[in-house]
Amino acid sequence: MDEQVATRGIASMATRRLLEELAACFSQQTGLPVAFEAVGGVEAARRLGAGESFDIAVLASNVVDALVAAGRLNGAAKVDIAKSGIAIAVRSGTPHPDICSEEAVRKAVCEAVRIGYSTGPSGMALLDLLERWGLADALAGRLVRARPGEPVGSLLAAGAVDLGLQQLSELVGIAGIDVVGSLPDAIQVTTVFSAAPLTGINLYKVRGLLDFLTSPASIEAKLRNGLQPL
Repeated sequence: MDEQVATRGIASMATRRLLEELAACFSQQTGLPVAFEAVGGVEAARRLGAGESFDIAVLASNVVDALVAAGRLNGAAKVDIAKSGIAIAVRSGTPHPDICSEEAVRKAVCEAVRIGYSTGPSGMALLDLLERWGLADALAGRLVRARPGEPVGSLLAAGAVDLGLQQLSELVGIAGIDVVGSLPDAIQVTTVFSAAPLTGINLYKVRGLLDFLTSPASIEAKLRNGLQPL
């Protein structure tokens, strides 16, 4: 029967830790197995667009909307589950820069020898900031882009970069780094993460999971994993 078949999901790395925790809790409570595969958001969108089969996807809301428009996800069943802002981190044991204002962040970025960023929304936000500040050309040689699905925190921990920007949820829990804090409001970019079943999936199979991902029972896990409930 459908309820005995494992629900398979694909998600961006920004929600990996959260979904691991929530999937285990949901399975424990219901006896229904759930497994999420976490990859880079660009890769997840590519695989879904290419027709790879899953039951549910959890990605940035704008990516979900694009896949709905392409006919791959069921927009009528889309739910927003959490949001996350961008944070700055450094390698453990190194000084923490001042990031209390836009000017302070600009100074910290200019003083960093190597700056780690991602292929996702936080990376695009950094590149946009550098353009706005007129620093794109001057700092291009200092930028180190993490491979798709690779946390910027891993680059920091390995000493490959000195300053890293990424979704807070992707920096939480990585050994060897210190999260300095979130970007100030003036330059913060918040990403909403949404869940939606694939087109043609029986909603009975995923409705309980979708409800659980947005339930009050999920709030503490979201906060623990660097995300904000909606």
